[in-house]
Amino acid sequence: MTDRNSEAAIATPTRRDLLQSIAMLGIATSASQAFPTPSSANEGTIEMNERVIKSDEVEIATQAFGDPSHQPVLLIMGAMASMLWWPEAFCRQLAAQNFHVIRYDNRDTGLSTFYEPGSPPYTTDDMAEDAMRVLDGYEIDSAHLVGMSMGGMIAQIAAFAHPGRVRTLTLISTTPVSMDTSALPQTSSAYMEHAAEGEIIDWSDHSQVIDFIVKDTRMIAGTAHPYDEARARGLVEHDVKRARNFVSATNHFALGAGADWTGKLADLEIPLLVIHGTDDPIFPIEHGELIAETVDGADLLRLEGGGHEIHPDDWGKVLPAIKAHSDA
Repeated sequence: MTDRNSEAAIATPTRRDLLQSIAMLGIATSASQAFPTPSSANEGTIEMNERVIKSDEVEIATQAFGDPSHQPVLLIMGAMASMLWWPEAFCRQLAAQNFHVIRYDNRDTGLSTFYEPGSPPYTTDDMAEDAMRVLDGYEIDSAHLVGMSMGGMIAQIAAFAHPGRVRTLTLISTTPVSMDTSALPQTSSAYMEHAAEGEIIDWSDHSQVIDFIVKDTRMIAGTAHPYDEARARGLVEHDVKRARNFVSATNHFALGAGADWTGKLADLEIPLLVIHGTDDPIFPIEHGELIAETVDGADLLRLEGGGHEIHPDDWGKVLPAIKAHSDA
């Protein structure tokens, strides 16, 4: 391991139970702060296109930024989070570094296929296959995968199942798949108390849902950078109102884990970069360290004071790290 040094309607009580058994299930909450940040020199020239990928009765809404002839980067977001949680400015700045950047709505989020809440007919493995469906839809043989939180778990599974289609792997604020993490620090008690408050929320009431998720973004924020509630609220409102059926996102906390991938992480030969905040209250830094220690040659970028997020003030570290990793 090389240390690069510095670095929803939410189903309850399912969510609380999930977080209490996070090491076994390998699923977690996810959100990345989506605040505006100063534009890069080339960001304004980046084109964005939208496409719905239809495959096997599944529809996946996508957006692509940049030149399709450039190296492809597939961004995979986490539980209950649509593509919007990869901020458009982040995507444009990444595309400005000569990448073709694709973000998409996971099933049960945004404009993608949704199911009635309670019994989702798919697993985390199926969500990894959705990532491959997106690549197929863009006629891309292989891509650099970047996964955040549960998206990092999905990216791991995609790499295990389809190693030839993953050029490099970048895992942000996540935990290893099919590994015992019971000895590691777990989700903070403060966050667990917050999650339990979801039991009294009326998840059919968008105003209550928005307030609760805005509080969630504050709870997962780190200590190094200022928190802007107004901008966070704007993102959450957009996400909730844009979704075809927002409450269906709670299905992410009822998923089966799919196949047993025990031992696969240690055997991973795909170049790996781990990015993790040192103040992550969902997956403490030890989870990222374990991933990096498990994979031979992996790089670890610690974001000092970072939470369960990719704060814009850290983009100056994160974007160059992804670029250097992908070009290596």
